[in-house]
Amino acid sequence: MVSSYPVQFDVDFPSRPLNRLATALRIFAAIPILIVIGMLPSAALHSDNESAMQTLAIGGGAVFLPVVLMIVFRQKYPRWWFDWNLNLLRFSNRVTAYMALLDDRYPSTDEEQAVHLDFPYPDVRQLNRWLPLVKWFLAIPHYVVLFFLGIGALVAVIVAWFAILFTGTYPRSLFGFVVGVLRWSNRVTGYAFTLVTDEYPPFRLS
Repeated sequence: MVSSYPVQFDVDFPSRPLNRLATALRIFAAIPILIVIGMLPSAALHSDNESAMQTLAIGGGAVFLPVVLMIVFRQKYPRWWFDWNLNLLRFSNRVTAYMALLDDRYPSTDEEQAVHLDFPYPDVRQLNRWLPLVKWFLAIPHYVVLFFLGIGALVAVIVAWFAILFTGTYPRSLFGFVVGVLRWSNRVTGYAFTLVTDEYPPFRLS
């Protein structure tokens, strides 16, 4: 079943055996790219000489507070902020997929690779201008569910790590579960933080 929710996320199931050595040493190989993504919030906070008090970043450096203020007071969502958020989230999801062993190719800073995330540029005048003030609060039930799903996904990744070392293959059921958790998380991010839709995220993995 293909979801019609505005935030679309998927990861291609690898059609070839995964690299066992790269999987075994994943935590060490990922250190450079984790340092890069860890530096992005500070880069976002100080871009264009803006005061750090005027900018708030969420995971990976996505711009949040300025977008809230622009939607509420000007009913505008600057295209460059939207593009920054979309491409930053695409990059951070490639890193997450790499850490979750879903892909053994090193995360690219600009190429899509096997990880696909997309959401449309919103027509802000069709959105509720006051809802951005409370979306983060309305999403609390999702945070609770995602906390437990995240624990399950971590266990699935550990099991998959052993499976890949012995067979070179990510068990398809575990792969689908981990991708589903990431899909759910991205929908919540799109709703509550990048503010691209007023449609409440569904409580499902698909």
